[in-house]
Amino acid sequence: MGQGQPAIVLPTQQFIGYWGVGAAKSALAVVVELGFIQPFAVIQSSSGTSQDDCFQASWGVGLSDLPGHGDRIIPPHTPVIVGTSASGLGVDAASFDAMVQLEGDCLSLQRDPFGRFPLYWLHQEQIIWFSSRWQWLVALRSQPDINLAAVYGYACFSYIPTPLTPVAGIANVPAATRHTWTLSPAGAILSPPTTEPIWQWQEPPHQLTNEVTAIAQLRSLLQESIQAQISDLQDEPVGVFLSGGLDSSIVAALLVQSGLKVRAYTLDFGDAGNSEAVYAEQVAAHLNIPLVKVDATPRQIRRALISTAQALDLPFGDGVTVPLYLLGAVASQEVNVVFNGEGGDQLFAGWTNKPLIAAGIYQAEQPQADSFMQQYLRTFHRLWSYEAELFQPQVLPVIQALNPEFWLQDAIAQEYCPSLLHRLRRATLMLKGGQNIHPRATHLGLAHGLKVRSPFCSLPLATWAFQVSSELHLRGSCEKYILKRVVEAWLPAEIVWRTKRGMGVPLTTWCFHELWHDLGTWLNPAQLRQDGIWQPQIASRIITGQLGTIQGRRIGECLWLLLMWQVWQQVALDIPSRSPSFNHPFWLPAPLGQLYCRLRKQLYW
Repeated sequence: MGQGQPAIVLPTQQFIGYWGVGAAKSALAVVVELGFIQPFAVIQSSSGTSQDDCFQASWGVGLSDLPGHGDRIIPPHTPVIVGTSASGLGVDAASFDAMVQLEGDCLSLQRDPFGRFPLYWLHQEQIIWFSSRWQWLVALRSQPDINLAAVYGYACFSYIPTPLTPVAGIANVPAATRHTWTLSPAGAILSPPTTEPIWQWQEPPHQLTNEVTAIAQLRSLLQESIQAQISDLQDEPVGVFLSGGLDSSIVAALLVQSGLKVRAYTLDFGDAGNSEAVYAEQVAAHLNIPLVKVDATPRQIRRALISTAQALDLPFGDGVTVPLYLLGAVASQEVNVVFNGEGGDQLFAGWTNKPLIAAGIYQAEQPQADSFMQQYLRTFHRLWSYEAELFQPQVLPVIQALNPEFWLQDAIAQEYCPSLLHRLRRATLMLKGGQNIHPRATHLGLAHGLKVRSPFCSLPLATWAFQVSSELHLRGSCEKYILKRVVEAWLPAEIVWRTKRGMGVPLTTWCFHELWHDLGTWLNPAQLRQDGIWQPQIASRIITGQLGTIQGRRIGECLWLLLMWQVWQQVALDIPSRSPSFNHPFWLPAPLGQLYCRLRKQLYW
């Protein structure tokens, strides 16, 4: 781009813009009228006047923060780069998590390999719209139609797989991908865009097997990663989301070693959940840093439902999402920058890999068993394989024509990672990391004005991790072996070597007690029937055990997934509430409702 002419680089927090011909000249006025961003700085190109410029595309961008610039007109043919980063460190093209490159006859949209910041686009007439927020593009659609493929993806994974979004016509650029549009000689936008990967998670042919060498290299890489992410910090305190698990504890230790003032924040679910607050307390005491416990009670969860849905932009159905919103709300009162341990599981073969390795071996020995992709789908513990029980009859044919393995095939591709463990690590980076964990963390941080930094999201560190042999990642039954060896002198042995349990959000307990009536509100049969997606009695059927193996902890996970979709739908799409019906057990007091469910279950069986 630019034929050697230097580009104007515009770092910002949020943006929306257009690129195109014809009606494009008046498009920015639409953006301004909608009033998406306040204050709203406007950057746009001037129109060409020569014969050579007759098919020159016009463009304009609205930016949330552009100090010292204000509204500007850029001459034709001047390349412009607009970008943003979740960490707040992005000041040039090399450090942006999401980036737009604009020039007269060419538009490129690109996201970083970890998927930290989303980037959406919409093609309308001869205009390509792009935005860092999905809901701003929805406002441009007169009659947004629900994308049933996206709904099905959400039901399978608890997030919507890229490039899908909940509304047909609006797409999400996949992580580590660049989309490029150009104009034809006649001035028409060439669509679809050309798509190319800018990065591949892959296993090199030669693997590092020497443990001593690996320990030394990894120690240096961890320290370099943290130094890169604190380069702009002076005396201000920083926060760390401390779960008590290994990854966040390592980040806290690295921050303390760097001499920063560190405040730790942890969630406390009380007696109802599998709280790891006791481990967070142990780490904080060991590092001599203050620890703030944030109560994640059902009352607080209920109050934060709407605000969380507004913050998320897209629906995320993990049970930890609202608690993390509460955590950010408390942290933002004291710090502007927070660190987390996200990405550690994906890089260092965390705890979900062992059953999949066993499944891979079993499937190889038993070809008639479920495919490896089907086994991987089951690890999400969502609603895949329950399509007939889950969806209404009119949408079921559309759903049944879709194959969720399509959304996995690139991530699971053996051509990039021949060994099973590296293939699983690639998959978790591209799926659970790039499409769920990292963009979710960014959304929740932005909602509270926080800069979110994830030291494990370091390309040098991630590249190195794929160069290390599987035996150093997973030693017998010990996951993250090489990482634990590096940090065993930094943290208490009980923290380093204990078996990971995961964050135990007590969803099932809440659903059977404090959130019982909320299920009747958000998953009311009358509302579901009118919406036309989920079966009206799906909540009652899950509670009564009528969906096969959905038992115990999975009851709460699946109900929560459905509940968060309904909350998000009402907030994002302004779906009107219907008069509730009472043909469900959730209007009864919880004990009576559960007695009813037990009787129904006995009758069902």
